[in-house]
This record gives sequence, structure tokens and C-alpha cells, in this order.
Amino acid sequence: MIHGLLWFPLLIVFVLLTALGWLERRRQNLYRDWAKGSELAKLDGSCAARLKEGLLSWSSFEAGTFKEKETFEIKQLELLELMALSSGEAPLTNESQGQCRLRLIGCGKEIDIPFSDADRARQWMNQLMTKARCDL
Repeated sequence: MIHGLLWFPLLIVFVLLTALGWLERRRQNLYRDWAKGSELAKLDGSCAARLKEGLLSWSSFEAGTFKEKETFEIKQLELLELMALSSGEAPLTNESQGQCRLRLIGCGKEIDIPFSDADRARQWMNQLMTKARCDL
């Protein structure tokens, strides 16, 4: 009986890891369906974002679905900034790593898209500027 009690915590950990893996796989499959046909798309721990037919939208994963937070028409893009996530209005330096947000400003509207990786945010920034120039 003692031998069985020693293995019980490992069984609990195995079941927990299996359930978390299943949830992540489900999230990724839902993302693939959500991002189908997009010109540009991303999924990370912060949110999911896509550029489809000139409309940039970002969503968070809540209760088994992607819940759309905000949209932005890429033709109205006037300014694109990379900002620090937690330090208010401070722009992100080139050497900075980690979590950040991409601020899109245009036509009196301002939205922030969170990113969990600054390098990926910089790549997205360059690709968005390219798409915005093509649409103008």
C-alpha cells in the first residue's frame, strides 16, 4: 500500500500534464482555423493577432474560443510604436527583450497589441509597415 501511495502523486502530475497539453493543442487548432486566409498572423502567450483584408484584429483566448478585443483598419495607420509593457508610456529600446506592446495610432484611434517577445514584435512592426505602404 505504501508503494501505491508513492506513485499516486506521479499519476496526478501525469494527468495534469496531459490535460494541459490537450488544452494547448485545442488552442492551436482553434488558432489555425481563426487565422486561415490571413496575410499576417501570430499566436503567443499574450494574444492572437491577424491581418486579413486590410483589417488588423487581435483576440485573447478565453473559455475555449478566441474573443476579439479590437480591430484596426491598416489603411488608417499613421504611427506604429513599440512600447514597454509595464512602464507606462516608455518606448522600447532596441536592446530590450521580453514582453512589450505594439501601439497603432491612426484616424483618432489608438490600440495596443501585447507581445510576449520583443524580437517578434519588431518583425511584426516591419511587416505591418510594409503592408500599410502597399495598401496606401
